Amino acid sequence: MKSPLEQFDSIKIIPINFINIDFSFYHILLPFIFINLTVCIVIILLKNSSKLIPDVWQYILEYVYIYIYNIIKIHIGYRGYIYIPYIYIMFNFVLLLNLCGLMPLGVALTSYLVLILYLSFTLCSTIFILGLINQGLFFLKLFIPQSPLILLIILIPIEIFSYFIRMFSLGIRLVANILAGHTLVYIIATFLSKLIVIKLWFYLIFCIILLLILGLEFCIAFLQAYVFTTLICIYLSEALNKKNH
Repeated sequence: MKSPLEQFDSIKIIPINFINIDFSFYHILLPFIFINLTVCIVIILLKNSSKLIPDVWQYILEYVYIYIYNIIKIHIGYRGYIYIPYIYIMFNFVLLLNLCGLMPLGVALTSYLVLILYLSFTLCSTIFILGLINQGLFFLKLFIPQSPLILLIILIPIEIFSYFIRMFSLGIRLVANILAGHTLVYIIATFLSKLIVIKLWFYLIFCIILLLILGLEFCIAFLQAYVFTTLICIYLSEALNKKNH
């Protein structure tokens, strides 16, 4: 690679072109297949071998479930309990995508802006429609702050803009953190490959630094999944709970 950003290029594995429409299979689809297979296998195994006294894997999944339950309880309340499976799957989906990019030869799918923006646009649009279904036109009061009437001409467009900009910020926040972390790891790893011919102790020092950064990347993978999930819960709270604006 000549550039650290080349690792984020889409590679065409199976070229398929039908009626001048590109249906090619790209390597970025591999994480989707891997994660879907993993989730299906885990569900089948747990369904057939769940125990009253859980083993390690069952305990981890149950702990994550309780963790998501507490997030929903804090940010949404009892109205959000029906969405626990949805939030639970979304948290694990984003987390697995983040971790998949840290595996050897893995694809950092959460660093592809178009895909993550599509996900965030879908989520935010669905939550907005859900707010209209649950609250009707009262939900639109979200865009009308308490202020003097003359200021509403300025504030209402600002409130509308700040609400719909979430579609971008939700995805860009995730992409920026993953993209920056992977780029930094690549730069240090490339530097290490050049440094080994100079001094061995220089090489060992930067190996330790690289390992620390990789450990930080694992922490960021969990943190970004938590932030993504928490923001979805906050947006859902606005759609499900009526508030005085």
